Amino acid sequence: MRKKSKYKPKGVRLDNLSWIAAGFKKVGSLPTAGVALKLKNHEALEAVLKGYATRDHVDVLIAAFNMAESFYHTNPLLGEDWDVEIKAAQEAIYQMAKRGIKLGSFVFTATEMVAVKLAMYVHDQQLDDCTVREMETSIDYVTGRIRSKHARAIVETV
Repeated sequence: MRKKSKYKPKGVRLDNLSWIAAGFKKVGSLPTAGVALKLKNHEALEAVLKGYATRDHVDVLIAAFNMAESFYHTNPLLGEDWDVEIKAAQEAIYQMAKRGIKLGSFVFTATEMVAVKLAMYVHDQQLDDCTVREMETSIDYVTGRIRSKHARAIVETV
């Protein structure tokens, strides 16, 4: 029996110019990417604030603030001065998620709520200001950090 080849051909882009031009567009102006993404983030935040959040809502918030952090790591002009506030929101979500897994209800305390609302405003501005290419770079950054085990996992304690 012959050994299976490890060769995998790369994908072919049919329209290179459109792909390059799309990289220069602002994410906030795109209806499917920017607006839908903001809506998804705000629906998750609203679910947590109103007290009917599930683990999926918390995961959306975690992903949003991981992206907020990665934006200023990949491009310092996208919110590097908001570093402390974004990290405070990440810590607030982490503490809320740990409590939520333990108690069964995902709810913020008052100080956590303030931190997360501010960071969500910053993230919305980042989405308005970043290009599609910068967002792709930030997604790759977050994926690499998770793969290299630099992300904190929220595990259930039994």
